[in-house]
Amino acid sequence: QVQLVESGGGLVQAGGSLRLSCAASGNIRAINTMGWYRQAPGKQRELVAVHTSGGSTNYADSVKGRFTISRDNAKNTVYLQMNSLKPEDTSVYYCNVDKAIVRGAWYYNLWGQGTQVTVSS
Repeated sequence: QVQLVESGGGLVQAGGSLRLSCAASGNIRAINTMGWYRQAPGKQRELVAVHTSGGSTNYADSVKGRFTISRDNAKNTVYLQMNSLKPEDTSVYYCNVDKAIVRGAWYYNLWGQGTQVTVSS
């Protein structure tokens, strides 16, 4: 079994910064892509940024130049550094793993519990 535990959300003023962390726990042999998604009230969940096992990254246009995703494979942890935050970044942020190998079995589309980010104007 794999658990994703997020931390680092909170309340910040516009223009401020936050750093989110997501640690995957369990007897994990390998993880493919780790990423961050967000969902605001009344809206669909949307991609924020992803980081492949090969080191490639992809960002939503709305966060390019402000957010940076990074990953520590030894710790099975992904980070999201969020700078120049705007009120429209207010959402619940979810960590995602697209697939992971645990004790020889594949696990797909795993989600964390979410962490609230609120940006005040």
